Order: sequence, then structure tokens, then C-alpha cells
Amino acid sequence: MLRPPFFDRDPVKVAREILGATLVRLLPDGHRLTGRIVEVEAYDCPRDPACTAGRFHAARSAEMAIAPGHWLFWTAHGHPLLQVSCREAGVAASVLIRALEPLEGLPLMLEHRPVSRERDLTNGPAKLVYALGLNPASIAHRPVNTPELHLLLPPGALPDDQVAVTARIGIAEGRTHPWRFVLKGSPWVSPAAPSMDLAQRENIQD
Repeated sequence: MLRPPFFDRDPVKVAREILGATLVRLLPDGHRLTGRIVEVEAYDCPRDPACTAGRFHAARSAEMAIAPGHWLFWTAHGHPLLQVSCREAGVAASVLIRALEPLEGLPLMLEHRPVSRERDLTNGPAKLVYALGLNPASIAHRPVNTPELHLLLPPGALPDDQVAVTARIGIAEGRTHPWRFVLKGSPWVSPAAPSMDLAQRENIQD
């Protein structure tokens, strides 16, 4: 089980290392829901222009400046997104968990979030929050190794040839930063295009 000190460093390195980890959700009735992390993004406000623009405005960035290794949520378009704080207290930095491959408890996840295609169940940051039945009010600011929600590292780090590195999603400023890590070939990765790809398309159309 990962513990808070693991996150007291550069969130870009943390994001790469937790790709392939297992997110474990234990429900009050004892049921266990788990998923393999197949997509993550890093945010590092001291060197990240995304933190001062759009959804990462100053007030929201300040929410990330808590001790490392604690669960956080921010709201985008009315939906909660799960992240974990990085770096020392007072420095705003985090890793956003963007997509999961369900491993255990699929029937319960589908009860929490009914979908017609299973691959749409957890292939986005808000989708996985709902599928796991997470209540932000009861999880936010709790240590990352809390029994109700914790992370287990895989036996070994994913080799580079299994990982795609891209720009992040939904970012205007800092859209060229290669801080999104994706498990290649996974059908559970979110369908959204990276911001840099969208920018290039817009330039071509203009």
C-alpha cells in the first residue's frame, strides 16, 4: 500500500510511477471495488501555467497545497474528479486519476453507474468517481493509505514501451506539457483528445 511520503516529490514522476497501480475501494458493507490505473495527469503549480488559468484558478490551486499523499477532489462541469496531493505542504501539486480498468466488483460499479458499454464505465475522471461510489465529502483530505480508498503498486514499473506520453486534456495554458501518461492499447483510456492535438487541428482549420 502506498503511503503519503511516496508523494512528497515531483508529481510528474509520481504520475508515471502510479500508472498501472491498483486503486482499491472498500465499501462500508465490506465489498471491494478495484481498478487498474490506465491514465493519469500531473499538475505542478510552481511551473505549470495551467494552474493560473481556467479550471485551475488561484483559489482551486490553493486547495492542492496540503500535505503530500492526501486525496483531493476538484469539480469540473459539476462533476468531482479524484486527485492525490504531491510535494510538501504549501506547494500546490497533484496527480489526477483519469481512467481505470475495472478488476473487481464490476456488477456493483454498474449499479453505481449504469452504462450500455462496459468500456464507458470508468474511462474518464468523473466516471470512475461515480462507478466507485465515492463521496468526496468523506474522502477528501484523508491520507492516501486510508482503508476505504488506497493504492497498491504493481510488482514492477511499467516499461516505457507500454506507456504513451502526451499533453493533458482540457488545458489552454501549458497545453504542450507532456504530463499525461496512458497505458498503450487500453480500451479503458478516456476518449478525449489531448489539448495539443486540438490546438494543432484548430490551427490547420484556421
